Amino acid sequence: MSNSISDSKQLKKIRILGIRGVPANHGGFETFAEHLALYLVKQGWEVIVYCQEDSGEQVYEDDWQGVRRVHIPVSQQGALGTILFDWKSNLHAGKSSGLILTLGYNTAVFSLWFRLKGINNIINMDGIEWRRQKWGTIAKTWFYLNEWAGAWLGNHLVADHPAIKTHLSTRVNSNKITTIAYGAAEVTQADEGRLQQYGLAANEYAILIARAEPENSILEVVKAWSRRPRGVKLVVLGKYDAGHAYQRAVKEAASAEVVFLGAIYEAENVAALRFYSRLYVHGHQVGGTNPSLVEALGAGNPVLAHDNQFNRWVVGEEARFFDGEAGCAEVLDSLLADQALLGRMRAASLARHREAFTWEQILRQYEQLLLPHSASALAGGR
Repeated sequence: MSNSISDSKQLKKIRILGIRGVPANHGGFETFAEHLALYLVKQGWEVIVYCQEDSGEQVYEDDWQGVRRVHIPVSQQGALGTILFDWKSNLHAGKSSGLILTLGYNTAVFSLWFRLKGINNIINMDGIEWRRQKWGTIAKTWFYLNEWAGAWLGNHLVADHPAIKTHLSTRVNSNKITTIAYGAAEVTQADEGRLQQYGLAANEYAILIARAEPENSILEVVKAWSRRPRGVKLVVLGKYDAGHAYQRAVKEAASAEVVFLGAIYEAENVAALRFYSRLYVHGHQVGGTNPSLVEALGAGNPVLAHDNQFNRWVVGEEARFFDGEAGCAEVLDSLLADQALLGRMRAASLARHREAFTWEQILRQYEQLLLPHSASALAGGR
């Protein structure tokens, strides 16, 4: 009996790589990793998460809410530091048997180490990074090669969107790929008083939350909004640098009704800004299931999204879509004042979130995928 219990505990052990660490401070993958790690701990798993440190010399471990964290110091900054951290994490994780979950394929070539060691490695392949406009030729080549490496070296792949699975199926057999989307909490209330510091009132603004990059259609949206007075503000979140040509162009194109609040990291403030907005504008042109878009659904936001296969699957057909500045302006002209339509869109967003994107559903799907691979990893390590 004791051996059975021991084997059960060994069965449920996983190391999570590919992020900067938990708790989350750096975006979508970290937020997902935090939710998954805490969920798996509650389900009886032993969870180890690798965390990047910007100072120090020695690797050390600690416990955070039942999650074992392995802290690896890296003195280099930026992309080089991330690559070095991933390399050191893989080397460390490869010293032990068991299941690996790697989030992202940006350094998937390092997964060859796990193959050579016979370690079961599941890779979440994220979006099609090499298609993003922001990268130069060298970076695009690196991502392209690593996408192939991840597809071939991973024992199993996770796609966060059906279109991503279709894309990956051109690299490997589709049976090797499982589609699991991204989750978000449902926001049922928020502190309206938090709007005051930004000079905003509930339902008197729309919101756009995205990195200031061309592929996110921000310039087109801002130009469309600024074509004529709207009587409603457009609130833009994110960092804008006057020395960055594209970001400067966005701000120069903005009318007085477009408000740039900068990067806001207080979760309660962001939740309030989402919850009380009249409309969420999502201009992302590439990628799979975007975390910010899923969070908008969870907040019950009516959504105006760039018209592409990624966004349409996430939000469903009750949302509204645009393509380019003129198309965006045309939708805004009719949509902003139609409170009845916005109400129906709000209900549709909540329904779509509850149908496919609650954390409970997403995390359960991950555990169902991980369990047989964990058993296989244990059998291979005996």
